[in-house]
Amino acid sequence: MTSIRRHPTTAVLAVGLACTGMIATACSGGGSSSGSSKTSGVTITVALATTPPPKASLDAFTASTGIKVTWTNTDWDSLQTKIAAAATAKTYFADATDVDWSRVGELGKLNWFYPMEKYIDTKSLTADMPQITSFTDAGHVVGIPYDASFLVTTVNKALFAKAGITTMPTTIADYTTDLQQIKAKSVVQYPLNIPFAAAEGLSTYWYQTTAAFGGTILDGAGKPQFATADSAGYKAAQWMVDALKNGLVPPGNINVADSQGQQTLMAKGTVASTFGDYSGNVGSLYDLPDSSSVVNQIVYLPTPGVSGTAPNMSNPDGIGIPKQAKYPAAAAKFIEWFTQAQNQADFAGVSGPDKVMTGYFLPSRLSGVSLLTQKGTLIAGAQLADMLKNSAKPVFPEGAPSWYPEFSRAVYTNLHAAATGSMSVADAIKAMSDTANKLSSGS
Repeated sequence: MTSIRRHPTTAVLAVGLACTGMIATACSGGGSSSGSSKTSGVTITVALATTPPPKASLDAFTASTGIKVTWTNTDWDSLQTKIAAAATAKTYFADATDVDWSRVGELGKLNWFYPMEKYIDTKSLTADMPQITSFTDAGHVVGIPYDASFLVTTVNKALFAKAGITTMPTTIADYTTDLQQIKAKSVVQYPLNIPFAAAEGLSTYWYQTTAAFGGTILDGAGKPQFATADSAGYKAAQWMVDALKNGLVPPGNINVADSQGQQTLMAKGTVASTFGDYSGNVGSLYDLPDSSSVVNQIVYLPTPGVSGTAPNMSNPDGIGIPKQAKYPAAAAKFIEWFTQAQNQADFAGVSGPDKVMTGYFLPSRLSGVSLLTQKGTLIAGAQLADMLKNSAKPVFPEGAPSWYPEFSRAVYTNLHAAATGSMSVADAIKAMSDTANKLSSGS
C-alpha cells in the first residue's frame, strides 16, 4: 500500500529466468503450468506503482538476457483492482506486478501468485533483505521486496532550535512537550503533521504511533490488541486525536493524506515534525530545492517511545509473478536483476543521475544500502541502514491477515470520524476492534 505509502504511478513487467545463478527456475519442478518457460526472445510486461528504471538500464538488461520489458504506469489503488480483476477472471494482466506487504496474506490465501521460492533461492536473500519476512505467508514467499520502506519520525531542526529546544526528545512525552513549546513560542502555529484523511496513510500512522506507545495491533490469531483504554493502540488513537483538538495539528489536516502533508506542509516548513514519515523522504523530497523550502533543515529522529526509542514499522513494496503470467521464468529473471544490490544502489543514485530511478528511495538489500553509504550518496545513510537492520519491524509479525484491506478500511474510517468529532475515540476503537474480531472469526 504501498506500502502503505501511495506511489503516484504504477508499472507492469515481465521477465525471463534460467536454471542458473540465484534462480532455481521451473526446471526443478516448480515451473508455470500455463506460462512459457522461455527466458530469451520474449517481451514481458511489468506493473508496479512506480516509474521505471532509466531506459539505458532496461536496454542493458535486454542486451544481456534477450528479454524486453514493457512498463505500464498506473496509480496504486487502480493497480490493486486490476490485479484482482485479472486473477478472478483468470486472464493475463502482467508477467510481474506489485505485491504490497499488506496484501501478502490475502494473495497467499487466494493463491493468485507463484511462490517465489520455485524460481529464486529466497533463503539466500533472508540475511540481506530484512523485510522479506513481510512477504512470506504459510511458508511461501509471495513477492520479493525491491524497495525498503519503513515509517520514521522527521523533525525540522531549525524550527526546534528557534523554539529554544537544543536536545532532541527521546520519549513521546518529551516529544509532545517540545511540540507544545514550538506552538507556545509561535514558531509555527501548528507544529505536527498527522494525515487525518480517511485513507491508508492514516492507518499506518496509527500503527507507528501504537508501536511508539509500546504495543501491537493484532495477535497471531488476528485478535485486536488495542480494545481497552490501557492498551497502546487506544492511547495512540487518543494522542493523535488530542493533538488535532489541542491545536498541534492543522485543522485542515482532517482532509490531508500522507504524501500531501509531506509535500505541502513538512516540505514547506509550515509544520515542525511528522511522527510517521517515510524513510528516504529527506533525500528524495525535503532536501530537493525544486520541491522544498526547508533544504538541510529536516533530519530523522529516532522514533520516540514510552521510555526510549521505538521500533519503525515496515511498509515495503514487493514484486511477484501472477499465476496468469505469459512468461513467468523470464519475469523471475527480471526480478533477480531488478533486486540486485548494485542495481538498487544505482536506482538510488550511487552512480549518478543517469541511472536514477525516479521515486526510488532505499534499497531492500542491506548490501545496496551499504554501497550508498560508502559513497556518501545516501543522506543519513548510516542511520537508515541501522534502522533497516535493527529497528524496522513488521506491523504484523505473523504476516498481514488475508482480510487486512477490510480491517484497514475500518481503522482509517473510524479514526477519521473520531478526528472530525462525529464519534468518540472510545467508539472508534470499539468499531475497529469489533471489525477485527468479526474478520478473524470468519463471521
